[in-house]
Amino acid sequence: MSIFDEPKIDCHNHIFDPQRFAYRAETLYRPAGQEIGTVEQFDRVLDAYGVTHALLVGPTSGYRTDNRYLLHALANGGGRFKGIAVVGNDASLETLAALKEQGVVGVAFNPAGEGLGVMANAEGLFGRLAELQMFAQIQVIEEQLLSLEKLIANTRPQLLIDHCGRPTQSAGLAQAGFSSLLRLADNGRTSVKLSGMQKFSSMNALLEQAGPYVQALLAAFGPHACVWGSDWPFLRATERVDYGPLLKLAEQLLPDATIRRQVMWETPRRLFGF
Repeated sequence: MSIFDEPKIDCHNHIFDPQRFAYRAETLYRPAGQEIGTVEQFDRVLDAYGVTHALLVGPTSGYRTDNRYLLHALANGGGRFKGIAVVGNDASLETLAALKEQGVVGVAFNPAGEGLGVMANAEGLFGRLAELQMFAQIQVIEEQLLSLEKLIANTRPQLLIDHCGRPTQSAGLAQAGFSSLLRLADNGRTSVKLSGMQKFSSMNALLEQAGPYVQALLAAFGPHACVWGSDWPFLRATERVDYGPLLKLAEQLLPDATIRRQVMWETPRRLFGF
């Protein structure tokens, strides 16, 4: 049995449909052309590769705190999707509870794209997420995680770190930001997405360049706290990216079928309630 035949959940992806759900007037980035991927298109991709469920991540590009399209997909997905929304740091407990009722399991923070300023005054929001047993999903780059250590230590939401922490590939496993990520394995409430490897490694050398980081994360967190994601539809990609080769890469990175099933099926089912 190959990875294409095994049960899988894609835990990092985005959907865009600016014709039906217009982008916000002010947004960090406006996906266009082949970057646009509707939920109908994504359904076809998932069906083609035998992926049964997906965790849809509300993007800071295009929509940011406009979660209408995300909620539309959750409401009409027949149970296929769960969601990560984007909200303001002042979002109330009632607002978060209403999102949770609609299938949202957490809130995304993107200091990698927006700067550390988006985390200012986030303590209250982290507390409300903890109260509702929701995730704080964080995308960092380089050494940004060091600046968030106090916030993480002083609050108690479940944490979900995007894209292997987006280390600087050439800086090695001992770099400060990645070491900070590995230490989070000790708190028992952090999970990591083995995703977005094309963001910190060359598409022609993903196994060689990203592989050591993935193995270090698996060793530190264990497959019970790691999930896989494609990052479809691959915003701002500097090289050609395709879904199938990313699945084959996952098969190479996770050659043990039991561990692969944990990461790609059992762990996301447990964490996100699929």
